[in-house]
Amino acid sequence: MATLTVPTTVPSVSEDCEQLRKAFSGWGTNEGLIIDILGHRNAEQRNLIRKTYAETYGEDLLKALDKELSNDFERLVLLWALDPAERDALLANEATKRWTSSNQVLMEIACTRSANQLLHARQAYHARYKKSLEEDVAHHTTGDFRKLLLPLVSSYRYEGEEVNMTLAKTEAKLLHEKISDKAYSDDDVIRVLATRSKAQINATLNHYKNECGNDINKDLKADPKDEFLALLRSTVKCLVYPEKYFEKVLRLAINRRGTDEGALTRVVCTRAEVDLKIIADEYQRRNSVPLTRAIVKDTHGDYEKLLLVLAGHVEN
Repeated sequence: MATLTVPTTVPSVSEDCEQLRKAFSGWGTNEGLIIDILGHRNAEQRNLIRKTYAETYGEDLLKALDKELSNDFERLVLLWALDPAERDALLANEATKRWTSSNQVLMEIACTRSANQLLHARQAYHARYKKSLEEDVAHHTTGDFRKLLLPLVSSYRYEGEEVNMTLAKTEAKLLHEKISDKAYSDDDVIRVLATRSKAQINATLNHYKNECGNDINKDLKADPKDEFLALLRSTVKCLVYPEKYFEKVLRLAINRRGTDEGALTRVVCTRAEVDLKIIADEYQRRNSVPLTRAIVKDTHGDYEKLLLVLAGHVEN
């Protein structure tokens, strides 16, 4: 469930553009007005605002925002204002350029988007960077990480609920054999995780647990310091329990010394229109604190205000 709230009656797009223009004019910027408008519009409405703003004022709204805002608030507004596919392309490009073996953003995008969303992100990547996401992933990653990430970002999974139980049994046994032999980057392990539908993977992993007595992620914890195994575990989590994956990202972003604003911004931005309510419920279950209260404790100013709006917080 999404946490984004859109008013029942939304002002006309030209009115929104006029109000945003007012927010930028005169002494100082009216950040509250920007939050009130952009924080309560869905992706389609935000796209229309960007298009109309450019047609009316001859200026890209993102450039206008970039000039007026700064720091974490600016990053949050600019990411939020982007079309989801453009946003994913930008996040993926940053992840390839700053890639390290502990960076899981590419896997996150590949495994938590629908087949069409991932396809649109790849198309947006073409348009924005004049090259493919696949070639950048191949260029910037190495070894087992490249072996896993390249098919993940190239995937176009079947999304139906049909499951082949015979295949699930066979592949559960296959995965167990490979993992028992510590052949974690074996072609068959990667093939199953990168190509099977999420419903099929779920059935396979249920068989794995029933037949082998362990959750697959427990068996992938052989070496807690191995970053490829950490990526494999996160891949499984994203495919089967995305809310648990995102809860952990938020927990690590908020509960460490000094907030990881990059991760907090990314999760709230990319999930507010999808399943942030489910992630927030999981966060409260795991941490005994509402996500919005954790955000208030760890952030401040306009950045905090927009995060809370996107997380569905309602002022009493």
